[in-house]
Amino acid sequence: MKFGKNQNMNRAKRYKDVCNMKNLTLLALTCVSVTMAGCGSGNASKEAGQPKRPECIAPAKPGGGFDMTCKLIQSGFKQTDQLKDPIRVTYMPGGVGAVAYNKIVNSDPANNNAVVAFSTGSLLNLAQGKFGHFTEKDVKWLSGVAVDYGLVSVHKDSPLKNLDDLMKALRENPKALSFGGAGSVGGQDWMQTAMLAKKAGISPADLRFVALEGGGEVLTSLLGQHIQVGVGNISEVSSYLESGDIRVLAVFANKRLDGKFSKLPTAKEQGYDIEWPVIRGFYMGPKVSDEAYGWWKNAFDKMMANQKFDAVRENQDLLPFQLTGEELKAYVYKQTAEMRQLSQEYKLSQ
Repeated sequence: MKFGKNQNMNRAKRYKDVCNMKNLTLLALTCVSVTMAGCGSGNASKEAGQPKRPECIAPAKPGGGFDMTCKLIQSGFKQTDQLKDPIRVTYMPGGVGAVAYNKIVNSDPANNNAVVAFSTGSLLNLAQGKFGHFTEKDVKWLSGVAVDYGLVSVHKDSPLKNLDDLMKALRENPKALSFGGAGSVGGQDWMQTAMLAKKAGISPADLRFVALEGGGEVLTSLLGQHIQVGVGNISEVSSYLESGDIRVLAVFANKRLDGKFSKLPTAKEQGYDIEWPVIRGFYMGPKVSDEAYGWWKNAFDKMMANQKFDAVRENQDLLPFQLTGEELKAYVYKQTAEMRQLSQEYKLSQ
């Protein structure tokens, strides 16, 4: 088939128009791609520092305070939608936190994904030199999330009705009473017992202290009347308060607690200035990036500002303690310095 001149020109024009349309379409698609890429990079910048595989290290075996602390934020982050991926809990027992502290500082200092649980007991061990040559200045303190308080309790049938009765009995014959607490000499429960002895005007060395494996064993021994006095924490005795099987002589808080614990007297209101807050919180490695640390701090701040987290914390019989970043760091440094002085007084520092 033959085409005339005009037909050839029209055909060439249509071909040119089609090419132009293709080029315009390609250009439009390219612009859309560039725009979308720009949006993507914007979202990425908003998520700077977000952990890829969030992890909470409990420096102990499953069960117990460190596990509870990790489970607290595992549930808290889930309930408040602060993490896209659920935080996993891993266990690193040894030296009441010493093994985990050593690993984070020495072997994994830049791990942006991991937060490590700590408690007042961890600070006490740091103060006593039980974490080797490491000090409280070797990690980044991230967030405190809850607080528990120390206490002293007796069996419901005990003749000791209040703290004055206990102090009087100690002054008369300190060896007549056996105290039970979790951990060994120098641990949290022993320190609380030593503070009682000091207020009674006797030496801690004159006391009979039975070292037991955890708060559960302390309460079992108290209920079985194998010990006369139990030293522990508020969160450990909640169910026993409801049953009336034990009597709390004093809580080591600066004022009466709220809620179900409001009827429990403090040592302070009975004339004995003894305080022992048991904080629960987290730290990170010393070389964690500023972006990652900032992301975690912001996530903790948002979680603790959410009322859903209040319910999670209350469900574990814990009380509010909300410090993050520099505020927590200052608190830790102050507490550790005081514990170091107390430990030196009792000749416990290594």
